[in-house]
Amino acid sequence: MAIGAAPPDLAVSRLVLLVAAVLTLSACSGDGRTPLLVYSPHGKEMLRAYEEAFEAANPTVDVQWIDLGSQEIVDRIRGERANPQASVWWGAPQTMFMEAAADSLLQPFAPSWADALPASAKDAQGRWFGTYLTPEGLLYNSDALPEADVPADWDALLDPEWADRILIRSPLESGTMRTIWGALILRQPTVEDGYRWLARLDVNTKGYAANPNQLYLRISRGEADLTLWNLPDTYLQAQTYPFGFHAPTSGVPVLVDAIGIPAGAPQADLARQFIEFVTTPEALLLQAAEYHRIPARTDIPADQLPDWMADGTFTPMDLDWDRLASEGQEWMQVWDEQIKGRGAAYLAENGE
Repeated sequence: MAIGAAPPDLAVSRLVLLVAAVLTLSACSGDGRTPLLVYSPHGKEMLRAYEEAFEAANPTVDVQWIDLGSQEIVDRIRGERANPQASVWWGAPQTMFMEAAADSLLQPFAPSWADALPASAKDAQGRWFGTYLTPEGLLYNSDALPEADVPADWDALLDPEWADRILIRSPLESGTMRTIWGALILRQPTVEDGYRWLARLDVNTKGYAANPNQLYLRISRGEADLTLWNLPDTYLQAQTYPFGFHAPTSGVPVLVDAIGIPAGAPQADLARQFIEFVTTPEALLLQAAEYHRIPARTDIPADQLPDWMADGTFTPMDLDWDRLASEGQEWMQVWDEQIKGRGAAYLAENGE
C-alpha cells in the first residue's frame, strides 16, 4: 500500500459516500429542492397554477412540468422505460392509460378517493384513476358562424356546404382526436364504413393543425369555421377567442381523463402526495370553475359545482372503450397512411 493512501476499507467507504453524494445532488434541483417532473396535456395555465400551489405547500419541492399531447406522453414514457424521468402522468384519455398499463408502463397506487369512482373510471389493478369526464364535440368560430348554423350532428359535417370550412388537429399526437376518430369509426356498422366516413370528412377538411395553438389561431383568424374538439379546452379558449361549443345531437364521446405514476418513477412517494393534492374535492371544484373540468368523482356535492355545468346538455355515446384501446392504433395507422389528405382517392379505391 502506498504511503498516504487510505486503507482499503476506508477507501471503499469514501467511494460509497462520494457516490451517494452524487446521487443526492442529481436528485435535487439547482437550488437544492427535490424535483418532481409532471407530464401533462392540461395546458400551461392549469399546470403553472398547481406548480405554484404545491410548491407553496411543500417548499422543498420543485415542480417541473412538460406540456405535451397525450400520444406524445405515451411515446415518451415508453421511450424512457429503462430510465424513467417523470414522476406523474396527469391527463390523457383512459384508452391511453389502458394501453400504457397493458405495456407495463404504469405502477399501481391507491389514492384515498378511489372508492368514489365508478368501476368504468379506474383500472381494476390500480394503475390509473379517472380525474375528469371530458365530452367531445364541435368547436366553432362564433363570429363567423351563428350557433343555429352549426352542424346539428356528426353526419352533417360531410355535407358539401362544409367543404374547406373544417380544420382538424392532427390525431396522431392528440388523445382528444384519437378518441373522437375512434368514436366516429365505432358509430358506423363496420370499421371499413368508419374509414369511408373519415375519408368523406377528409374531403371537406381544409387542413390539419400540428398543435392546439395552431388550431385556435387559425380558426380565430377565419381560416376555417369549426373543428372537432373537447369541451373544457373550448370553454377555456373562449376567454381569449370567439369560440363556442356544440354537442352533436346523436351523442358525444365522453372520455375519462386519468392520472397515474410511471413504472419506476423517481420520487414515487412525492408523486402520490402531488396526486392527492390536485384531486381533493376543493381542488376539483376549483378546476371545474376555472378550467371547465368535470370531476369524475361521484362524491362531489352537485350544489357546489359551477353554474356552467348546468347550462349545457349532451348525450354520451355508448362506446366499447376496450376495443378502442386495443384497436385504435391500427385505425390511426390506416387513417394516416391511406386517408389523410387523400380522402377522395380512398373513396374511389374502396367502393364509393
